[in-house]
Amino acid sequence: MKVVICGAGQVGFNIARYLSLENNDVTVIDQSPELIGKINDSLDVQAFVGHASHPDALERAGAEDADMLIAVTFADEVNMVACQVAHSLFAVPTKIARVRHQSYLNPVWADLFSRDNMPIDVIISPEVEVARAIRRRLTVPGTLDMIPLAEDKVRVIGVRCMESCPIINTPLRQLTELFPELSIVVVCVIRDDAPFIPSADDHMLPGDEVYFVADTNHVSRALSAFGHEEEEAHRIIIIGGGNIGMTLAQELETEAGVTVRLIEISKERARQVAEALPSTNIILGDALDAEILDEAGVSSADTVVAVSDDDETNILASLLAKRYGVERAVTLINSTAYAPLITTLGIDVAVSPRTITVSTILQHVRRGRIRSVHSLADGYAEVIEAEAMETSPLAGNTLRELHLPADVIIGALVRDGEVLIPRADTMIEHNDDVILLAAARAVKKVEKLFSVQLEYF
Repeated sequence: MKVVICGAGQVGFNIARYLSLENNDVTVIDQSPELIGKINDSLDVQAFVGHASHPDALERAGAEDADMLIAVTFADEVNMVACQVAHSLFAVPTKIARVRHQSYLNPVWADLFSRDNMPIDVIISPEVEVARAIRRRLTVPGTLDMIPLAEDKVRVIGVRCMESCPIINTPLRQLTELFPELSIVVVCVIRDDAPFIPSADDHMLPGDEVYFVADTNHVSRALSAFGHEEEEAHRIIIIGGGNIGMTLAQELETEAGVTVRLIEISKERARQVAEALPSTNIILGDALDAEILDEAGVSSADTVVAVSDDDETNILASLLAKRYGVERAVTLINSTAYAPLITTLGIDVAVSPRTITVSTILQHVRRGRIRSVHSLADGYAEVIEAEAMETSPLAGNTLRELHLPADVIIGALVRDGEVLIPRADTMIEHNDDVILLAAARAVKKVEKLFSVQLEYF
């Protein structure tokens, strides 16, 4: 597949990294010589300095025979014009644009992105996606991550194993014997910042981050087995009134029994947020000021969500809030440099906008009958939901007969609305929804497993 990526920032860099590892033909355009230099030094792709929406730059990038254009520069307008030029002059089949400003996304102006006006096939709004991801984490307390799949019949849950976790030091093959009601599949473990796909003989240790697949109806029971029985948040402080904070507060306003207070340092922005959120208490001030935290009711809050546009502010405000008695801190962190420090510092959940945005884009890049894609462990693996077609090599075989590579693990099947946690003798039938985890190096193999063969037609 030939892909032109406009923008060499964190999202553009990581999309290029993913696609180049799969031997796609990737070209990156950006105005920053520094960012382009980093890509040329690090990745096996073509990259050059240029204005991403200019026809001559897109022509040089090979847009005339590209399969897809992904526009993720920092400017909405550049992204939109790049898609328009790619459509009008080069007939690029699929165009994806990151659009941040909420005015463009207002449903009132929905016709803007129609094929007759500005033909963009997929609009990605990072702030909305991040707010939704945080909301999911708040819905299931005690989790590092929660990914709903198959119309929320199945969930992929990320948890941290504490010293008190009842199932640490237990080989995975023994879990079903010791906990017969625990119907889950552990698909990924991150230990000392190193992710791996566990075998049946592996066991979990204190400090491990563990991702498992479970029937949504059994998630509470599974969390109890991991020692997580936290109550859902009811008193929430949001730090930062940008698009992420405002979108999250809007969603929480509709929740019964949830009280939200939002701290914003900018007077003008605080006024805008107050007008948009009549039911949320907006506090003007610095979240690193003890008096402001006290005014926000930090001593009685159970969760702080720090989503300002400054990593250091988010980290320090989260730690301050925890010092004043807040049980749980959800912290937005853009820089990968802070990742190894998160657990040591005492932050409960770190949210990466880059990872969430990349996952959203990959969902539209993946081929075959793939319905959903989520990146895990900074690109180490992908959680994939896909439909097993009649012509797929999967259909009509048991898991034992498939001899899947060690870097692919099937976590659940959904058949006629029923969730099946597969064992070695479970047979995959055509039209099954298959939930699996694949290491990045195995994703191409997975795409082929779910592709429709030509003879099917």
